[in-house]
Amino acid sequence: MLVKSFIKLAQLKPNLLTSWNIRFWEYDFHASEWLWLLLFIPLLGWILIKKENSRTGDWKYSGIEEDQHLLNSPWVKPLRRFLLCLNISAISLLIIALAKPYHSYDQDATDEEFKNGIDIILAMDVSVSMLAMDFEPNRLEAAKRVAKEFIDGRRGDRIGLVAYAGEAYTACPATIDHEALKNQIDLVGTEEIEGGTAIGTGLGTAVARLRSDSLPSKVVILLTDGSNNAGEIDPIAAAQLAKAKNVRVYTIGVGSNGLAQTPVITPFGIRYEIAPVEIDELTLTKIAKIANGQYFRATDENSLRSIYAEIERLEKRKFLKRKFAAEPPATPAAFLNWALVLILVSWIIKRRFFRYEL
Repeated sequence: MLVKSFIKLAQLKPNLLTSWNIRFWEYDFHASEWLWLLLFIPLLGWILIKKENSRTGDWKYSGIEEDQHLLNSPWVKPLRRFLLCLNISAISLLIIALAKPYHSYDQDATDEEFKNGIDIILAMDVSVSMLAMDFEPNRLEAAKRVAKEFIDGRRGDRIGLVAYAGEAYTACPATIDHEALKNQIDLVGTEEIEGGTAIGTGLGTAVARLRSDSLPSKVVILLTDGSNNAGEIDPIAAAQLAKAKNVRVYTIGVGSNGLAQTPVITPFGIRYEIAPVEIDELTLTKIAKIANGQYFRATDENSLRSIYAEIERLEKRKFLKRKFAAEPPATPAAFLNWALVLILVSWIIKRRFFRYEL
């Protein structure tokens, strides 16, 4: 019965439980400058300990020192040190409360972020050429790895995945379930789709996947390592469609400069040859320009990671401008609650064992 009552209370009043969470690494702060005061806490502790050690007794004793030691209780000194720790901890919690903490995973804040987020579709080239080994272990695996890192930094955005080669399909519609999306990214490969590179089809499918209820800010990040040689949709026509639907398109050309070990399909399977890297940068630049985006070239995994970081910066700026007017309220209750508990425990100990009067 007690367990059922607790579960029911947790469902009806979740704030009663979360208001005691002082795992400060789960919080962000509106006034983080107050946290600098925490640097003085060790100094304060040292001063209080020095003061405690030099403290004289409250009562005069006329007997000899040996008799005085016999009257001394061994627990008094550790208890006074414990009181110092309680007081210092309470001060630290009050300082953190002054920094106006807010819980970044609070349900209300999450809902607000989702209302103000961005719809993003990742259009990823999964043609056989993406198995080229100028990235570690190849272009496709490196692109997957960096895309998942990008997704981890886009909390509050709906993100989807379109995979394309000679044709295109939606591997995952735009969703806030980023773990499911990352699982789908792991599953896409070159063997399950028609050969070729249909950039126009991939972009057109990505634009179509941005639903009619999409958020005001809509983005497609199109990644490829080649040039358009398949599909019925012209890449420039797909870019114009994106512009008409107010979809911003960032294009990324993936491949090292010069030569690379490139897979070649033969009647006996795939073999690797040293071949020049050929990316239609002119078309990718035109697509980005038409759709109010930007073209980037990634020659290795680090530069690809930097490109995603730059896109993150460009889109985060727009996101924060919308979010600023509705930033989540400060929730210092947990820190104040525990500070009050520590102060109360300290007072009870003083009152009970040291006859302290308030």
